[in-house]
Amino acid sequence: MRLEDCKFIVTGGAQGMGRHFATRIAEAGGQVTVGDVNEAGLATLVEETKGLPGKVHARKLNVADEAEVIAFVAFAHDAMAGLNGLVNNAGILRDGLLVKKDRNTGAITKLSREAWQAVIDVNLTGATLMAREVVVKMVETATKGVVVNMSSIARHGNRGQSNYSAAKSALATNTKTWALEWAPFGIRVGAIAPGMIETPMTQGMNQKARDALVAAIPVARIGLPEDIWIAVKFVIECEYFNGRAIDVDGGLAF
Repeated sequence: MRLEDCKFIVTGGAQGMGRHFATRIAEAGGQVTVGDVNEAGLATLVEETKGLPGKVHARKLNVADEAEVIAFVAFAHDAMAGLNGLVNNAGILRDGLLVKKDRNTGAITKLSREAWQAVIDVNLTGATLMAREVVVKMVETATKGVVVNMSSIARHGNRGQSNYSAAKSALATNTKTWALEWAPFGIRVGAIAPGMIETPMTQGMNQKARDALVAAIPVARIGLPEDIWIAVKFVIECEYFNGRAIDVDGGLAF
């Protein structure tokens, strides 16, 4: 698919990687409808992209709310006069060890059910609802297209991220499942699994942990949103790519 032909939804697009993806699509002449819980960020994105060859539409979206997802997809389809793709980017972190023992007091703490469920609701259930509703609309209109799932290298397992790793590994696995299920409709599915990327999410990390991660990256730097966009662009444009996840992590080894 050519970028100028895109009529895409990008979730979690008010900041970070999602904002970058949406801007790049509009720069190429495509249309994109961006959803996020951050309404202020959406407003500035629309303002900043005015005058680009393409068009950015925006609306508040909580991907964990099924009714909001259904309404958002309908809005996007109407706003762009069609829909042929999704970048499933929305995600949150609620990191913590599943079981932790304090070295000094011996007190044992557990990852809360709330922290577990919040990440699963957004990063897995929300992404699944988005993919389902976008594909329903595409099938109804006999439109071929592509779904790009944003997984993570945490899909291979990472200390302190039981919830995040579970969600991102499931999303990578379902990339293959959905590719098989939606092939008869002419809909491809690919996944990108970023490593450590410079975003508001990673900027809030503990500095010591951040430095340790950077030291483990063979290319000796944090990734940039543009690095991930190059991979997303490949999935969109390469019609022979389907059902696979690509790690884009600078060679990071946990």
